[in-house]
Amino acid sequence: MSEVITIGEPVPTFASTEPDASLVDALEFHKILGGAELNVAIGVQRLGHSVEYISQVGDEPLGEYVIKTIKAHKVGTTYISEDPDHWTGHQLKQLVTKGDPATFNYRKNSAASHLTKDVIEKVSLDGVKIAHMSGIFPAISATAEETFRTLLKRLVDQNILITFDPNLRPSLWSSQEKMIATINELAGSADIVMPGVGEGEILMGSTDPETIADFYLKGARTQVVIVKVGPAGAYVKTKAGESFTVAGFKVDHVVDTVGAGDGFALGVITALLEDKPLKSAICRGNAVGALQVQTAGDNDGYPTPTELAAFYEREGVSED
Repeated sequence: MSEVITIGEPVPTFASTEPDASLVDALEFHKILGGAELNVAIGVQRLGHSVEYISQVGDEPLGEYVIKTIKAHKVGTTYISEDPDHWTGHQLKQLVTKGDPATFNYRKNSAASHLTKDVIEKVSLDGVKIAHMSGIFPAISATAEETFRTLLKRLVDQNILITFDPNLRPSLWSSQEKMIATINELAGSADIVMPGVGEGEILMGSTDPETIADFYLKGARTQVVIVKVGPAGAYVKTKAGESFTVAGFKVDHVVDTVGAGDGFALGVITALLEDKPLKSAICRGNAVGALQVQTAGDNDGYPTPTELAAFYEREGVSED
């Protein structure tokens, strides 16, 4: 029985160790494990909450590596199946000294893209308090989208709180039009929608946080929209009409931005699990995101409760 459940594609990543070398020129790489939804799951567990992860990997060395690593993070693997006919999707990632790293995906026709909706009927939702959903999994194939929708319907039917991060990956979609239409439709089934301001511009044509929030608050189920505005923090608006901004934390040296948005999501989720007020949850999201951008991995910066408390003490702030 887990408090949180999520579905996604785990992405073994071969990360360059050569600063600013292109993916063509880099020769030295080390292997890490990423994937947006898995990042959230790892961070949720690290902050002391139980989580189950639904996915599928290949029956080959990378698939074995994924399952072994997820178990080491103490994330539930009950619903990770092995596909003997398809490889585990994976990625190359650049090491940069500033800005966002270049990546290249080998994910088409992956094992996860063949995860069928049949597995969803076997998933127990007993004890699940929050489900975290992302726009990445439905992008990887029509089969994955159907599976995603099947889980989403079960969650809605059982009135489980749903958080949704658009997590735009244009290269995974058949077209930008399909991406925009699908993401905006799926967002309407979530209680809490968490777009970035840049995603808002692509998805509904505005960079104004309040305009973005108003757009997603039209969703039938949506009660809260949290618009991430980068280092400035996050703007929040509720269906009840409350709105506020929670400032971000200053980071002197950004190592890698990958995993920051997932860190924000897991910060919000874990705070809500602990019955913290919404402002406190946003503060924690900002804190975890700030910690993550100071590390080179996809999820290395996610804190334990002790590390989170130490961060707040250094910053001279209280979550409450």
